[in-house]
Amino acid sequence: MKHKRILSIPIFSVFILLGFVYYVTVFVFIEDWVGLQTSPGFLNALIFTFLAFLCLFSLFVCVSSDPGRVPPSYVPDVEESNVSDQETKRNGAQLRHCDKCCIYKPPRAHHCRVCRRCVLRMDHHCLWINNCVGHWNYKAFVMLVLYATIGSIHSTVILVTCALQRDWDFSGRVPVKIFYFTFGAMMVALSLTLGTFLGWHIYLLTHNMTTIEYYEGIRAAWLAKKSGQSYRHPFNVGVYKNITLVLGPNMLKWLCPSSVGHLKDGISFPVSRDNS
Repeated sequence: MKHKRILSIPIFSVFILLGFVYYVTVFVFIEDWVGLQTSPGFLNALIFTFLAFLCLFSLFVCVSSDPGRVPPSYVPDVEESNVSDQETKRNGAQLRHCDKCCIYKPPRAHHCRVCRRCVLRMDHHCLWINNCVGHWNYKAFVMLVLYATIGSIHSTVILVTCALQRDWDFSGRVPVKIFYFTFGAMMVALSLTLGTFLGWHIYLLTHNMTTIEYYEGIRAAWLAKKSGQSYRHPFNVGVYKNITLVLGPNMLKWLCPSSVGHLKDGISFPVSRDNS
């Protein structure tokens, strides 16, 4: 199943894009700028190669990891049935049943129409990794976006620096100018897109939200305001703890996409009530 996920056109397109950007950045622009044999050229090539490797590794973890499957034996805890409906909704433990899978869904789990099953702490289904982004691969996904953003910005800076130091002869070499402009426009657009996406997931990470929960929260806040109440995302337990719940308590392992030993079963999560 893992190998089938890799054999898809979107993932193949990502590999082609990454290979193209890597080749042009290292063997065209760095070589043209200072040369790969020089110390600055070798250092920039080394840094960019390391970023490309981290992107590939994060991509592999995203694709090959199961985002989180609901255990067949999962049964909701109904011992707190005497709790009021409002309190039940606030602590995120209300009974949720999936009619398609014919199972109970744990808190934060959702049914994916593409994967045709429920996914623990589902964020979204990503076309570019041919997989859901969920409980077990969300950290790797964030790292993928982070490394891809840094790599895109690095490539853009190298391109601009190389272009500025060239002695342009505007009377000829039109194909070279077109190539510089086209590649530059592509890298700026890619950097802005990835940077915006990274900023979005940093926001979600610091609020301990998924993309689905964000849009559900908008509706919940509107309904709460309509009834004269206030709404607070139940899984928001503070910025630092929100971060450690996803990236882990050890800051030295935050940037390692495969370091997920700190993650629990994905069935239950701490809620803000637990910290009050």
